[in-house]
Amino acid sequence: MSNEEGEGRFDAMLLHIAQQHTEGIEQLLDTFLGFLRRKTDFFTGKGPSYAQRVLMNKFSEHQKLAEKDKDDDEMGKKSNAGPATKQPAEPDSAKIQELTDEEAERLQKDIDRSKEDQSKTKPDQVKQEMSNGDGSKGDQSKTGEAIASDDLEDMEHEASPVDAKNDDEENEEDKGKMLPNSQNGADLPDYRWTQTLAEVEVRVPLNVAIGIKSRDVIVDVSSKHIKVGVKGQPLILNGDLFNKVKTDDVYWTLENRKVIVISLDKFNKMEWWNRLVTTDPELNLKKLNIDNSKLSDLDGETRGIVEKMMYDQRQREMGLPTSDDQKKQDVLKKFMEKHPEMDFSQAKIS
Repeated sequence: MSNEEGEGRFDAMLLHIAQQHTEGIEQLLDTFLGFLRRKTDFFTGKGPSYAQRVLMNKFSEHQKLAEKDKDDDEMGKKSNAGPATKQPAEPDSAKIQELTDEEAERLQKDIDRSKEDQSKTKPDQVKQEMSNGDGSKGDQSKTGEAIASDDLEDMEHEASPVDAKNDDEENEEDKGKMLPNSQNGADLPDYRWTQTLAEVEVRVPLNVAIGIKSRDVIVDVSSKHIKVGVKGQPLILNGDLFNKVKTDDVYWTLENRKVIVISLDKFNKMEWWNRLVTTDPELNLKKLNIDNSKLSDLDGETRGIVEKMMYDQRQREMGLPTSDDQKKQDVLKKFMEKHPEMDFSQAKIS
């Protein structure tokens, strides 16, 4: 186990303890030192200077680590923000030029778009234009049309067993649905929620002039219901959750004494929620920013499903065929190889 993993293994428990200390870090330190004083001989067991020396050594050690982390972050930001310097081109000299990520992405889009233009094929309809010639040629074209009609019907059934809805129907279904925020949740008047496949975070701002303490807050979460508010006032959030959560893994904290932040662990980690509670407006899940999901947290099967969704989304954004469209094109290609006697040189594929 690395030092970083060892440091973090008690974070959940310590965070829960810290949430109960609403007066700040001094109150938290007072609790830890009080525990050592009451339950151990830390202050008196090895002489009066031992405890002070250990505390100062550990303080100095962690202060240096904190300063190093800060310096590393600043250097990383400068490195990312630094302008790329371009060397002047040398005439009549061949060289390899490294592309930036943006340039490489644009180049790949151009290549993919060019490939698509050259080989746009869909097995919906084959129209074969007959060229002027003798009778035998006309008979062969007729035979080709008959084969295409029969085989393409079977091929379409194999490639797409369930008829897909057209774009107009999809748009009609999505009318009135809310667009998700940048983290796949929703920004609503009284609260904001975000999600990954595994977790949901809810942020509830409190309409108070002066910061309050955690004992004045109501946070009650069961497997299918949530209540959030301030004691003596109407509840801010009260409703049935979209789906079940694990009650043992519910954590909440009072941020700056004015915002309640709640972390929920989904029971089903293979679905996106289209609303936090059943009374919320429905989200358009086709517009999710799936890249925000932590794929490393998913099992193999779920990760494969999510990666396919991400790939198809990128393909649609670039105007390229999705994985299902590519399967159909592969089936058509096999069909053409299966019937070399057919002349597809003047066929129009739509």
